[in-house]
Amino acid sequence: MIIPGKAEPEKLPGWAAEPEKRNLETVKTVYKALRDGHGEKLVKVVRTELEWWYHGPPHCEHMMRLLTGESTAKAFRFRPRRIRAVGDRVMVEGWEGAGEYWVHVWTVSHGIIAQLHEYFNTFITVVLRVSEDGDEARLWRSSDRVRVRVHGSLPDLVLSV
Repeated sequence: MIIPGKAEPEKLPGWAAEPEKRNLETVKTVYKALRDGHGEKLVKVVRTELEWWYHGPPHCEHMMRLLTGESTAKAFRFRPRRIRAVGDRVMVEGWEGAGEYWVHVWTVSHGIIAQLHEYFNTFITVVLRVSEDGDEARLWRSSDRVRVRVHGSLPDLVLSV
């Protein structure tokens, strides 16, 4: 649950000098706080006016419901299976059973989460535009293990950052 207040950067356990490691720790703090029911920890790392984008079935907007306090961690549990930080982005992927595949792409600025792109039952490829001519470099892609496990097809989107 997000408690009104101003998020301020703080030194978290495992705080590292490298920005990507620091961003990774910030995002891990979100999942741990949600799991343990520690809303006060979320206030310290999530901007009150979080920019949020969602793609998926309307009834699966689980993360926003958790962050706003509309739902509890018991309603839907996010268990990250794969996490990767690249620059100010942290990509997190998780799945449980058929029909429960999700990807979160967090943007972290100065130790505070500023943006969340949430995708449910959608494969994601994150690319970095490296030139004005349209050249791109792939930063991250949904796991091939999930692609094999999914029965049927899911949309496959490209997020350009």
